[in-house]
Amino acid sequence: MKLYYAPGACSLGIHVILEEIGVPHEGQLVNLREGMQYQPAFKAVNPASKVPVLELDDGTVLTEWIAIAGYLAATFPAAGLEPADRLDWARAMGYISYINGTMHMQGFSRIFRPEKFSPNPEEKEAVRAEGKRIFIEGFDLMEHALGEREWLLGSYSIADAALFYVSFWAEGRNTVPLPPGIAAHYARMKARPAVLRAMTQEGLV
Repeated sequence: MKLYYAPGACSLGIHVILEEIGVPHEGQLVNLREGMQYQPAFKAVNPASKVPVLELDDGTVLTEWIAIAGYLAATFPAAGLEPADRLDWARAMGYISYINGTMHMQGFSRIFRPEKFSPNPEEKEAVRAEGKRIFIEGFDLMEHALGEREWLLGSYSIADAALFYVSFWAEGRNTVPLPPGIAAHYARMKARPAVLRAMTQEGLV
């Protein structure tokens, strides 16, 4: 397998899942700052110009975080990353969808790329402020979902890998403060060998 990734991007969560599963894979760096995602070579792989992308051994290409994570968890059940209970599976998909679609795309994207939401430079700080509000609100909701448990569903799953990558954006990039429960979750994640391997390989530690 080949993972197209950018260091510290949302692809970090997929990288963590691959390390947890232990399946052989290689990394293909996509330098987002230099615009490699818009170059013909990468657009031939993913016309949407986004990471993560997972290329399977037979050449099949998978895109979108939720789809890739779900595929890996279902294809390698021995890793125990997919909830066996269908209700828990639905909860996992709900958490991941919210993290990916709201916290990431509506919250952090406003903070990191305000120009995508308004072409008016005078509105940049207002856009960023709204992004921070959405991002912080998201962590508060995830704090409530986590409760007193160590992991979002009680046992470790792909939902925790999703929460990890946005927590990295908050804590690792000093964007917004993490609530106490999420901060503890982030610390537990960083202590996992698979997470340490992924972060080391991406030059984040």
